[in-house]
Amino acid sequence: MINEIIKKNGVTYGITLGVILALITATMYAIDLKLFVSGWIGGLTFVIYLVIGILLLTKTKKDINGFFSFKDAFTAFFITVVIALLISTLLSVLLFNVIDPSAKDTVNDLLVKYMAETLQKFGTPASAINEALAKMKENNPFSTLEQLKALVFSLVGYSILGLILAAFFKSKTTQE
Repeated sequence: MINEIIKKNGVTYGITLGVILALITATMYAIDLKLFVSGWIGGLTFVIYLVIGILLLTKTKKDINGFFSFKDAFTAFFITVVIALLISTLLSVLLFNVIDPSAKDTVNDLLVKYMAETLQKFGTPASAINEALAKMKENNPFSTLEQLKALVFSLVGYSILGLILAAFFKSKTTQE
C-alpha cells in the first residue's frame, strides 16, 4: 500500500511538472517551431525534471517525518514522472494531430535538416546520411503511436534519474 503522503505529493508535483512541460511545449509552438529541434530545450527540460524531483523528495522526506525508504522515494518520483509525461504527451498528441497537424510536418522537416547538418559536421559519408534521412522521412515522430513510444522511453530514462535521486534521498539506516 502506498503511503498517502507519497501519493499526494507525487500527484501534486506530477500535475505541476506536467503543466510546466505543457506550457513549454505551447510556448515553443507559439514562438517558433524551430525550438522543437533545439538542444538547449532538452537540457532545460532535464534540469526542470531534476529540480522538481529534488523539491518533491525533500518535501516528502520532511512530511513523512520518519524513515524514508528507497522504495518510497522512488515511488514518489515515479508517480510524478508518470503524471507529468501523460499530461505532456496528451498535449503534444492534441497539438500535432488535432489542433495543427501541419506543424508536425514542419517540425519533422526541421528535424531532418538538423540531422543532416549534424551528420555532415561529424564527417558521415553521404550515402549514410542519405539512408538515415530517408528513414527519418518515412517515420512520423509526431503520430500518436510514436509519441506513446516516446512516452515509454522517457519513462525509462527518467526512472533512471529517479533511482539515482531515491538513493540520495533515502533515510540512512543505523548500520550505515
